[in-house]
Amino acid sequence: MKKVTMLCMLAASAIAFQACENKSNTEKASEEQAEAATEQAEDMNDSLQTVDSKDADFAMKAASGGMYEVEAAKLAEQKATNPKVKEFAAMMVKDHGKANEELMSIASAKGITLPTQMSEDHQEKYNELSKLSGKDFDKKYVSLMVDDHEMDQKAFNSAATDCKDMQLKEFATKTSGVVQEHLNHIKQIKDSMK
Repeated sequence: MKKVTMLCMLAASAIAFQACENKSNTEKASEEQAEAATEQAEDMNDSLQTVDSKDADFAMKAASGGMYEVEAAKLAEQKATNPKVKEFAAMMVKDHGKANEELMSIASAKGITLPTQMSEDHQEKYNELSKLSGKDFDKKYVSLMVDDHEMDQKAFNSAATDCKDMQLKEFATKTSGVVQEHLNHIKQIKDSMK
């Protein structure tokens, strides 16, 4: 009887040991899967960086403004009668189109969702402009571009100083120079139209 009891205890111990071994293999596999998932998430977080809310706000406003300037310029290429205005509009499409693409690339890497449409204010200005033609269009477009570039210059100068994210700061610094050139150019056009 002692042998049978001892044999049962040995069998029970072997089964228990086997169960523990299986459990530890399962636990090891689960731990390995969890570690792999964590590493993958960390890699994604490293490549998808987050930015300060003020930096993200600057990027979103810059994107809306850039869309507005390109769309208004395309309208000016069609409707303007003054050759200098048409020339300026072509420059706007090229320069702001390039800046918009660069900003989209930066925003994508930083996890910033940029607007896909102009802000309500920009849309109203565009709609107002689209109803005009001839010299009235030229004057209104030039006036809007002077005002818009003066506001942009302040925003980009501020972002060039205040942005915490280095890529956005570099973008703001570089684009600020282009905005200043546009502002100088459009002011000259406005003065020549008086």
